[in-house]
Amino acid sequence: MKNTDTSVAEFSINQQFCDDILAGLTASPKYLEAKYFYDTRGDELFQDIMNCAEYYPTKCELEIFTRQTEELAQAIIADGSAFDLIELGAGDAMKSTHLLRHLLNQRAEFTYVPIDISGHVINYLQDALPAALPGLQLTGLTGEYFEMLEQAAQLSQRRKVVMFLGSNIGNMPVTDARQFCVELRSHLTAGDSVLMGVDLKKNPKIILAAYNDAQGFTREFNLNLLTRINSELRANFNIEAFEHYPTYDPQTGSCKSYLISLTDQQVQLCGQTISFAKDEYIYMEISQKYTVQQADSMANDSGFKPVCHFFDSKNWFLDAIWKAV
Repeated sequence: MKNTDTSVAEFSINQQFCDDILAGLTASPKYLEAKYFYDTRGDELFQDIMNCAEYYPTKCELEIFTRQTEELAQAIIADGSAFDLIELGAGDAMKSTHLLRHLLNQRAEFTYVPIDISGHVINYLQDALPAALPGLQLTGLTGEYFEMLEQAAQLSQRRKVVMFLGSNIGNMPVTDARQFCVELRSHLTAGDSVLMGVDLKKNPKIILAAYNDAQGFTREFNLNLLTRINSELRANFNIEAFEHYPTYDPQTGSCKSYLISLTDQQVQLCGQTISFAKDEYIYMEISQKYTVQQADSMANDSGFKPVCHFFDSKNWFLDAIWKAV
C-alpha cells in the first residue's frame, strides 16, 4: 500500500510539473517557472553560485546577520513577549543560525518555524538544528508559503515574526511583489512583524556580473532546468541549442535571465511538440532591485510600517523590519 501511495504521489507531482512546463512553453512569449530550478543538481549549482566571487547578495546579508546579530535580535525580541519565528523558504538556514543562536543565548522565548517547499530541506533542518543549537524549539512545515502560514497561525497565539530573506522578494515582478506583501499582511495581525531582505540598486556592472559569473554556474543553473525536464518528463531538449542570456535595466531595477534558441527546432514534451524559432527566447527568472525608498513604499502600501533598516558595509543590501499595523 505504501508503494502505491508513493507512486500516486510521484505521478501527481510529475503531472503538475508537466502541466506547468507545457503552460509556459505554449505561452507567448515562452517562460518557465523559477520554482522548478531546484532539483538536486539545481541545489548544488545554486550553492556554487552563492559561493562564486561575483554573487554578492548572500555575502552581504550574511555580513548583516554576523556583524549586527545583537541589533537584529533586539529588534525581533521587541517587548520581550514570546513569539514564533517563521522563515519562508528556509533552505539551509545558514544566515538564520547566527540569529537563532543569539536568541537562545538571550533566553528569548520563541519557536523556530522553518517553511520550505522541499521536504528534504525541512527533514534536514529538524535533524541538524536542534543538534547544533541545544534548547531550540523547532516545528518544520513543508509546502507553499501561504498555506503553511495558515498552519503556523494555528501553532500558538503568540505574536509572529516572519523572515523572508535572501532577496526572495526580488524573485517576482514589482506588481507581484506588492501583491505578495499584501497577502502576507493578511495572514498576520497588528503587532506581528516581518524581516524582509531586499537587494538594493547599485552599479549595473556589479549586478549583471552576479547573474553572469565567469565560471558559468548561472548559465548551468538555467540550462539545468532543461536537463531536468528531459529527465523527469522524457523530453528531448538539445541543451547545446540554447544559450543563457542575462540583462539588467538600471532604470527599472529588473535583472532578468533568458534562454535563447540558437536555431529553428522542435522539442517533444508530454505528448506535444513545442516549436522554437531561431533567436526565440524563454523567460527564466527575474531578480528585482529596489531603492530603500521603494522598499519602504512597498511596506507602507501593504499594511506595514518600516521600523528598522540594517545595511551591509557597502550599502548593497537591506534587511528591513516591518511591523504590521
